[in-house]
Amino acid sequence: MHSQADWSRLAGQFQQDLGEGWKKAAESFEAMARNANPSASSVPQVQFDAEQMQQLQQAYLREAADLWNKGLEPSPDRRFAAPAWKDNPVSAFSAAVYLLNARTLLGMVETAQSDEKTKGRLRFAVEQWLAASAPSNFMALNPEAQKKAVETKGESIAKGMENLWKDIQQGHVSMTDMSLFEVGRNVATTEGAVVFENDLFQLIEYRPLTAKVYERPFLVVPPCINKFYILDLQPDNSLVRFLVEQGHRTFVVSWRNPDESSQQKTWDDYIGDGAIRAIETVREIAGTEQINALGFCVGGTILGTALAVLAARGEKPVASLTLLTTLLDFTDTGVLDLFIDEDFVKYREMQLGRGGLLKGQELGSTFSFLRPNDLVWNYVVGNYLKGETPPPFDLLYWNSDSTNLPGPMFTWYLRNTYFENNLVKPGKLTVCGQKIDLGKIDIPAYIYGSREDHIVPIGGAYASVAHLGGKKRFVMGASGHIAGVINPPAKKKRSYWTSDRLPKSVDAWITGATEHPGSWWTDWSAWLKPMAGKQVPAPKAFGRGKHKVIEPAPGRYVKAKAKA
Repeated sequence: MHSQADWSRLAGQFQQDLGEGWKKAAESFEAMARNANPSASSVPQVQFDAEQMQQLQQAYLREAADLWNKGLEPSPDRRFAAPAWKDNPVSAFSAAVYLLNARTLLGMVETAQSDEKTKGRLRFAVEQWLAASAPSNFMALNPEAQKKAVETKGESIAKGMENLWKDIQQGHVSMTDMSLFEVGRNVATTEGAVVFENDLFQLIEYRPLTAKVYERPFLVVPPCINKFYILDLQPDNSLVRFLVEQGHRTFVVSWRNPDESSQQKTWDDYIGDGAIRAIETVREIAGTEQINALGFCVGGTILGTALAVLAARGEKPVASLTLLTTLLDFTDTGVLDLFIDEDFVKYREMQLGRGGLLKGQELGSTFSFLRPNDLVWNYVVGNYLKGETPPPFDLLYWNSDSTNLPGPMFTWYLRNTYFENNLVKPGKLTVCGQKIDLGKIDIPAYIYGSREDHIVPIGGAYASVAHLGGKKRFVMGASGHIAGVINPPAKKKRSYWTSDRLPKSVDAWITGATEHPGSWWTDWSAWLKPMAGKQVPAPKAFGRGKHKVIEPAPGRYVKAKAKA
């Protein structure tokens, strides 16, 4: 153990260098500010309020003067919560200094005087730098990793190097033990068959689990930037199985993982040969005039666009629409908006607009770095510094099973949704030869948003109620983009909020909403039931007529891996 005198000497040395350290930190911060918008054609103007900066510096000096006392206290930050950090005064001090610097740098962001987008980019850049520079990320500064290396006689270091080499080869940081999962064996196991395929998707029909089914079948359109089996991970948390158990004859689109043969595919292809073709096929198989349909995330954007095209043609093949964490109005896109401006969009159009593939690894890395401590550096420390194998987790296996996107489709989507928000402008866009208007989608809609969603902010999900033409119901669930959606009733977890009123702002809606314990799935099931029609005997075979069984579910499309 170190004495108070030892600790005081450390603090004294720190105070001696404090003035120079503050100056260097400020200089580095200003350099970061100048580079907060590297794609812009002109350097953004960033100034700092002198009075606020002086107050911040004084607060920094006060807190720094007390560090040798506070450094001995357990850190509330889980990166530094292990006993090894407290037992080593130097490590405790380095963690305390890091946290003080982090608070100060983020405080400096708030003193910046610039436009909101530049300020947001500056904040994001600072957060990324802070996440990467944490002392826990370095063997020389991490007492937990050092202790394990001593206890294992260096085996943890050897195992860490082995893990690093394996991840370099596969092209991404391992979040779980990928060898323990296999699509169709222990994830995506609900029984069904592929009954249609083209070069964009396979259509899976699932075996009924009830003697009777509702006459209107149910089609699920998942996001094309991920694999569909997030909706069918395990039997006890499968939204697909829940639908089947409720008596719905269920079909799911399984998007093809694009390769070089798909690099010319456009947004029109995904609408016409994708969502609209899936709707037509389900109607043909079930022999019904109308179906019910659900879109999740980008799948909801695709489905909403498809219904707008059909409405422009005077067709109404879908009786009800469910949107889960979906953006139709891209006014509020959260942190993703920080990356997108005219220069960035033009660069992507020049790079991919005429053909090519946006690699799945790039998409995966982008989403992971939205939560860098949880989805990047946590695994860097565990996998490489400590030589640990991450525990098995089906959700993280799915998260690492990336998909590519065709360049022309991606660049159209990037410009017309995230950048120009054209989808909500009646008559602005022509898709599949039709000028579209979301307001002409005159059917009941169930719109779900997650309260802590960092990909589709709750305000962005709520914005859809202002643009769809039919009667709407909005429901908010607890947690984030995935955990909020995948919340089966049997787990009795979390809660959800409902309200019969639809005011203009999501804040007003939240103020007037009522909280209910458990899963929103039960509320949705009750809403959906009147739209499903009468009950009829369950089919005894998959497909119908020309739509015959091609192969068992989950099919081969979902098993195709994006190359590193």
